[in-house]
Amino acid sequence: MSSAQGTSAEEGTLVTSCYEANGSCYRTLHPFGVQVAMYLACALGTLITVLGNLLVVVIIFHFKALHTPTNLLLLSLALADLLLGVTVLPFSTIRSVEGCWYFGDDFCRLHTFLDTIFCLTSIFHLCFISIDRHCAICNPLLYPTKFTIRVASIYIGVGWAVPVAYTSVFLYPKATAERWSHFLRDMPCLGSCQPLFNKIWGWLNFPAFFFPCLVMIVLYIKIFTVANKQARLINNMCRSIRSQPPVGASKSERKAAKTLGVAVGVYLLCWLPFTIDTMVNSILDFITPPVLFNILVWFAYFNSACNPLIYVFSYHWFRKAVKLVVTHGIFCSRTSTIDLYQ
Repeated sequence: MSSAQGTSAEEGTLVTSCYEANGSCYRTLHPFGVQVAMYLACALGTLITVLGNLLVVVIIFHFKALHTPTNLLLLSLALADLLLGVTVLPFSTIRSVEGCWYFGDDFCRLHTFLDTIFCLTSIFHLCFISIDRHCAICNPLLYPTKFTIRVASIYIGVGWAVPVAYTSVFLYPKATAERWSHFLRDMPCLGSCQPLFNKIWGWLNFPAFFFPCLVMIVLYIKIFTVANKQARLINNMCRSIRSQPPVGASKSERKAAKTLGVAVGVYLLCWLPFTIDTMVNSILDFITPPVLFNILVWFAYFNSACNPLIYVFSYHWFRKAVKLVVTHGIFCSRTSTIDLYQ
């Protein structure tokens, strides 16, 4: 241990134990400047996640004009990302920077439970929003009757119930842990928080994260094709009658396709590296260095900070709502009835 400490000290770090007890995990003490930078980066990501999604929740709740089926999905998505930022990310920050878990086994299991639920719920809602946009663009005449408040409520219920049931089955029952005990890498050391980090977990998580992504990609391709086809038909009709083309309709369709395409791209960028890494670790006996693994985890978390920017901040009604909240305040009753779509 002394030689390891000496080598690490020469490199600017120091290896020590999480607890002064047998079986304790080891952690690397980073230089003070590096540690401060890590805390600031994690705190900034947490702050953006909380404030951005809180703003979405407040605005959709406050303005009655925004009480639509689509915005209900956006509200539920923002709520899941907000809860992730409030209940999960602060403790994940300490674990990532310190390299140790100081909050006990019971809270570790609860933390992992909430982490998995909120991330899966966010992903499911992104998938449902893609279905909503597909209906709006590909079946515009039937959309108001097909996608109602009741349908949106069912999607929201499924988007929360499935992650809760899925995570509960694989996390809390002791019989499940005993049945899969031979898959465990090792007995976890004191100061770790890896109740689910076993060889089969990566394969269980892959379909849960990849299937919604596949649905979004397929729907995006179809939306993009239909939007371009509609734009060509509109332009050809307008040229045939020698009038100016109604550019607004084409831009609206293309913007919807572009927004969904950005969402799919950001989703892949954030989640695919982490998902692939968990599968590789399952096959190659956990070869990913802890620092790299933490970076991949925070890349996945970053998707929750991007969701408000992608789905809400680009809409003109949201920018208008923000101006009203800033200038008049959310407690002004007369602002709640303003038509933000005009």
